[in-house]
Amino acid sequence: MRKTTAVLVLIFLFLFSHSSTAIQTATSFQTVFIRAGQFFDSEKGLFFSNRDIIVKGNVIEVVGENLPIPEGAQVIDLKQSTVIPGLIDAHTHLLYLENPSGTLSSENIKALTIEGTPLRALRGSSRARTFLMAGITTVRDLGNSGRFGDVALRTAIDEGTVDGPRMYVSGPGLSSEGGQFPGLQFNYRAIAEEEYRVVRGATDASIAVRENATYGANLIKIYSNNTPNRTLLSLEEMKAIVQEAHLLGMKVAAHATSDLAVLRAVEAGVDSIEHGYEISDTTLKLMKEKGTVLVPTDGDVKILKRYFEKAKIIPVPTEQDILKFSSPSHSRIQRAIKAGVTIVAGSDMYIDLDMPQGEAAKRVLFAYREAGMEIPHILQSATINAARLIGEQKLGMIKPGSFADIVAVEGNLAEDFNKIEKVKFVMKNGTIYLRNQ
Repeated sequence: MRKTTAVLVLIFLFLFSHSSTAIQTATSFQTVFIRAGQFFDSEKGLFFSNRDIIVKGNVIEVVGENLPIPEGAQVIDLKQSTVIPGLIDAHTHLLYLENPSGTLSSENIKALTIEGTPLRALRGSSRARTFLMAGITTVRDLGNSGRFGDVALRTAIDEGTVDGPRMYVSGPGLSSEGGQFPGLQFNYRAIAEEEYRVVRGATDASIAVRENATYGANLIKIYSNNTPNRTLLSLEEMKAIVQEAHLLGMKVAAHATSDLAVLRAVEAGVDSIEHGYEISDTTLKLMKEKGTVLVPTDGDVKILKRYFEKAKIIPVPTEQDILKFSSPSHSRIQRAIKAGVTIVAGSDMYIDLDMPQGEAAKRVLFAYREAGMEIPHILQSATINAARLIGEQKLGMIKPGSFADIVAVEGNLAEDFNKIEKVKFVMKNGTIYLRNQ
């Protein structure tokens, strides 16, 4: 009991000090008037010049040209910047960070048995702030957070205890035997079940959905295949999951890396395919027919080179080598676009690269650029497309009635996509978290 009390006291002290910092850096006004030099309309996929935005409380009230400044409004001059909706990362793991020189099993076991859920949540709160400062105001957090540690972090952010993006969380991912713990011995299989909800049959799969819904999940994450382990959920299990989740108004995201895993998940009716590294054109056609979106979790040259360096891979591949290595990933994005499949941005950035995790996660947008996506389409993947996948009509756009999630980057983003790194202003839900002059 004394040890438990001590842990709770430490958590309280950490959150209290973190909350004090948030009060000093976050500012709320009843009415905010923003002048934008360049403005991205995510619905149309077009850039416009000289738009004014009026924010009242936590929603956008008016967008237009040469608007009068409301009396008493806080005026924000962003005439030298490009204003975009708050970015959305549709595939994150805020409570998990892996040493690139470690193994998947050893790092997961360490997170569960040494780090523990309270410390993971505390560290996750620090990582969450880096996403916000990078201009990512909303995330879908897809498992690898113990038994509902993601729900706890979401609650802390929602109540203002800590700063972070709006979170939509899955709770434990639903997986076949062993989760993603390659080499785990049978006698220790319960360790994997602390990180994953192992399902055994269609009836149990439905029960697992109800469990996650009851304990706070917004959506369901499944592992159609649980690479690097070799097993797959059965088609009947996945259909049961989708049926139960959709009955409860919840979307289903499917980890699927092989074409077979993608095909089976799409046939089961999932809403999104995460990763999809080996998708065939035939499967892409089915995805288009069923309206299943693709979340390509790719790394760009900069991130991959940093990973190879941190993982101590000798010799470190050259940029040309990395681009050649990435060619299949680029091809699948191009083929998906050609097939008419909707692309949604998701980073899956869970590797410790000695840089703010939010900044590392945002590099996925550069990976899409390297794959040949146009700037407006990249921004749509990380705004309106992601919002539609989440199912929230007030996200992903700057228009009357939308949540006041607004980001500004230095200069003209339409002409130079590198400007996406130069974030000058971040507003989430009407609160200003970053304002650099």
